Amino acid sequence: MVVYLDTGYLSHMKSLLWRVAGITTNPSILKAAVVKDYTGFAKEVLEIIEGKPVSFEVFSDDMEGMESQAREIASWGDNVYVKIPCTNTKAESTALLIRKLSAEGIKLNITAVMTFDQIKNLARCLHPQTPSILSIFCGRIADTGRDPVPFITQASRVKHAATKILWASTREVLNFKQAQACGADIITMTPDLIKKLDLSGKDLALYSLDTVKQFYEDAKGLTL
Repeated sequence: MVVYLDTGYLSHMKSLLWRVAGITTNPSILKAAVVKDYTGFAKEVLEIIEGKPVSFEVFSDDMEGMESQAREIASWGDNVYVKIPCTNTKAESTALLIRKLSAEGIKLNITAVMTFDQIKNLARCLHPQTPSILSIFCGRIADTGRDPVPFITQASRVKHAATKILWASTREVLNFKQAQACGADIITMTPDLIKKLDLSGKDLALYSLDTVKQFYEDAKGLTL
């Protein structure tokens, strides 16, 4: 399993590129990074990432607009995956569009996938010979009190060989081990979580002591 950096900040890409196998973006993190010129931003990203895979998402809400944007985004580079949501805001499935673009050899990253039916139906739409990514939003699934592991397991069983299964919306370092154990090919992590990977396996007694020291230092200046 490999790690992709999930960010909209060029500075994060520059500093953490050596630790990751690819980059993912989405409209929400681009908004947080105050990206206005999408094409200009993408060109800067492509100059930074040294040919590693990168996902850029369409933002139209109708099928025709998504298709047009997907073709434009795909033209930016051979390492570009076009992110297409599993539905639009009207809950209309993008399956037919996904099937069409994938059959033409356009690399896709299908995003916001959160149900078993979506996994089964969308995996079938992806062409067996076209490199693709199916992004299961495990963190959001877990937010509802459901175990995301069976979703990854199901996706791994029904996917084509050319399709990679991605554990998305990662919440904690434990998710890295969970994703690895259940067969995910990729996990996306934010910069803060990537840095926390260094804590993996840390002695808990030492971590406890470090925490006590942190609280002690932070309490300086308080009075009763």
